[in-house]
Amino acid sequence: MLANASGRRLAVIVNEFGDVGIDGEILKGCGDSACPEENIVELANGCLCCTVADEFVPALDAILAKHPRVEHIVIETSGLALPKPLVQAFHWPSIKSRVTVDGVVAVVDGAALADGRVAFDMDALAKQRSADDALDHDDPIEEVFEDQIACADMVVLNKCDLLDQSGMDRASSAIAGSLPRRVKVVKISGGKVDVSALLGLNVGTETDIENRKTHHDDELDHDHDDFDSFVVSLPEIDDPVKLSKIVSATAEAENVLRIKGFAAVRDKSMRLLVQAVGPRVATQYDRHWAVGEQRQTRLVVIGLKGLDRTAITRMLNG
Repeated sequence: MLANASGRRLAVIVNEFGDVGIDGEILKGCGDSACPEENIVELANGCLCCTVADEFVPALDAILAKHPRVEHIVIETSGLALPKPLVQAFHWPSIKSRVTVDGVVAVVDGAALADGRVAFDMDALAKQRSADDALDHDDPIEEVFEDQIACADMVVLNKCDLLDQSGMDRASSAIAGSLPRRVKVVKISGGKVDVSALLGLNVGTETDIENRKTHHDDELDHDHDDFDSFVVSLPEIDDPVKLSKIVSATAEAENVLRIKGFAAVRDKSMRLLVQAVGPRVATQYDRHWAVGEQRQTRLVVIGLKGLDRTAITRMLNG
C-alpha cells in the first residue's frame, strides 16, 4: 500500500502483539515518501481494542495535528484484535467530529481455510488445551476469526498462490459461512492488492457497527490471556535456508502460531526478514543494516498460553 500510494498522504498506526516491534520496523524501513517514518505510529501495548483510550486517541491526535494534513489513516491492528471496540470508539465526541471509518478490512489465510482451520494444526492445539485444566477450553482463535469477519466491510483472501481450484472453493466457502451479510472478497497472493480497492470504501462503519454481532457483545471488556509471546535472540547465522527449516520445524513441533523477526546473516550487509505462519516460512532481505546498528537475530514467538519456552529456544538455536 505504501509503495503504491499514488500520491496519497498516508499515516499508519501499527499495533504489535509481542515484545519487539517487527511490523513497525518493516514499515519504517520502506523509505516511501508517501508515508515518511514520522507518519508511522507504533503502539506496542498488546491489543489496541483493549487500550483505545490510553493508546489510540493520543496517537490519533498526533497524526491529525500534522501539516500538511494526512489524507488517510491506516490502522494495522495485531492479528488478535477485535474490530468492534475500536470502531465503537469513533462515536466518542473527541473523535467523531474529525474522522470516520472508511471501512474494516479483514485479511484471512486462504491456505489454512482450505484445510478447514483458521490457523495451523488446530487439532493439535485443541488437544494441548484440553489437557490443561488451567486453560479456557473454548478456542479463542476461531472466535477472533469470526468476530473479525463479522465486522468486515471487505475480506482479503491471501495466499491464493498456494491453492488449487478445489482449495480456493473450500476457502471461499469457509468465508461465506462466517459472513453475516454480503461483502466483497478480494483474492490475492503475497499481500499484493490494488490500493484503490482498500482506500475509499466510504462505508462509515461506525454508523452500522452496533448491527454487527460478535462473540464479545455482552462483555464490557476482554483479554488475551490465552495467548503468549516471547523473544528469542540468536547470534549471526550462516545459512538462511537452514534457519527457515529450523523455524518451520520448531513451529510444527511446538504448535507455534507465528514466528517473526529479523536475522543477521554473516557477510551480508542487509538484514533478513523472517515471517512464519505455523510451519510456512518466508524470508527476504528488506534493508541494509544502519551504521552503528547492532547486528543480531531476534525472533518473536507467538502462540497459545503454555508454550514451552525452553524447548522452543533450544530448537531455534539449532
